[in-house]
Amino acid sequence: MSMGRRNFLTRGAALGAGVGLAAPILASCTNEQDASDISHRDQDLSFIGTEETFSTPELMKLNSINEEHIAFLEGTGLANLGQRRIDDMDKGGLNVQILSAHTPAVQNVPGQEGIDFAYRLNRKLVEGPMASYPGRFQAFATLPLQSPDAAADELERSVREDGFLGALTNGHITKKFLDHPEFEPVLARAESLDVPIYLHPGYPAEEIYQIYYSTTRSEYTKEYQDYIFSGSGYGWHQEVLTQCIRMITYGVFDRFPNLKIIIGHMGEGLPFYYKRIAEDMGEPTEDSLKKPIAQYFQDNFWITTSAFFQDELLHLLLKYISVDRVMFATDYPFASIKEGTDWFRAVDLPREDKEKIAFRNAEKLFGIKV
Repeated sequence: MSMGRRNFLTRGAALGAGVGLAAPILASCTNEQDASDISHRDQDLSFIGTEETFSTPELMKLNSINEEHIAFLEGTGLANLGQRRIDDMDKGGLNVQILSAHTPAVQNVPGQEGIDFAYRLNRKLVEGPMASYPGRFQAFATLPLQSPDAAADELERSVREDGFLGALTNGHITKKFLDHPEFEPVLARAESLDVPIYLHPGYPAEEIYQIYYSTTRSEYTKEYQDYIFSGSGYGWHQEVLTQCIRMITYGVFDRFPNLKIIIGHMGEGLPFYYKRIAEDMGEPTEDSLKKPIAQYFQDNFWITTSAFFQDELLHLLLKYISVDRVMFATDYPFASIKEGTDWFRAVDLPREDKEKIAFRNAEKLFGIKV
C-alpha cells in the first residue's frame, strides 16, 4: 500500500472522491420534514446531471496507486457505461448524465501520448454509451492540456464532430493554472465555440502538498489521511476557488469576455467567501479590471450542486448567485443519484426555480433538451 507522494502525483492518482470518502453532504432539514410529503413532492421533475464521472481500465491503471485501488474504483461502477449506470439513473429519475473523465484524466500525460489518450477517451464515449443509449448521455471533452494547441484542436473536433458540450479540466497543469498565457489557445477556442469549461479540482503540486497537507508527526497521519486532506476533504475546494479568483484578477475575462466557466460542489466555498472577496479584492483591482471583481462571478460563471446536497448551502449560494446560473449535479458514482434527486425534490424553492436548477439552466447553457 505504500507509495511515494511524488510518484503518486506524477501518475495522477485520484484518491479523495476516487476513494469514495467524498460522500455527499445531506441536508439535515429533510429529516425533519414529513416523509410522505418528501416522497411525493415534484416527482415529475426532470434532471440533467452536469458532473457525472467515468473511467476506463486504461485510465484507472494510469491514475491509481495499486491494484487494490483499481479494484475499489471498479466496484463503484466508475468504468460501467452501460446498464448499471442507466439503472442508477432510472432509480433516481436522472434523465441525462453529462460525462467527464475521472480526475486528473490525461493532464499528467505529455506530448503525443497525451493527445492520443484524450482522443481515445472522447471517442469511447461517442461509440459507446452515447450511441447505445441515445439521449441519456452527453459529454465534456478530455483535453491533452500539456499540449495547448492540440488541446484546442481536440476541443473543437469533439464539439463539432461528436457534439460534445465543452471540456472539463482537473486542477493545475504542470504547476500552471488556466490564467497562464500558455493556455490562451484553449480559452480562445472555447469562447469562439461558445462552450463552457468545467473547472474540476486536482491534487496540489508537490511543494504545496508538503507545506499545507503533510506533517513529520507520523503518529497523527493515518493511511491516505494526507491525500484526502489535500483532496476531497478540503484542499480541492480551496484550489478551485483560488483558480477562479486568479482567472478574474489576472484578466482572463477581460481578454475573453464571453468565456463560460462552470464550477461544482456548490461553489467550492464561494458562497461563504463571496462578500469577503468582493469587498477586499475590489479596491486593489478597480484600476486593472474592466468591471468590479464580483461582476465576473455573475457574468462568466455557472455553479453546480455536485455532492453537496445541503439546503443551507444552496440558499446561501442563491443569496449571491442568480438562480439562472445554478445547475444540478450528483458527482456520480461517488455520490448517490437517488440521494441527490430526493434531496432536491424536497428543497423549499418555487417550482420555477427548481426547474431552472434541475434541468432548464443546463438546457439553455448547453443547447440540449431533456
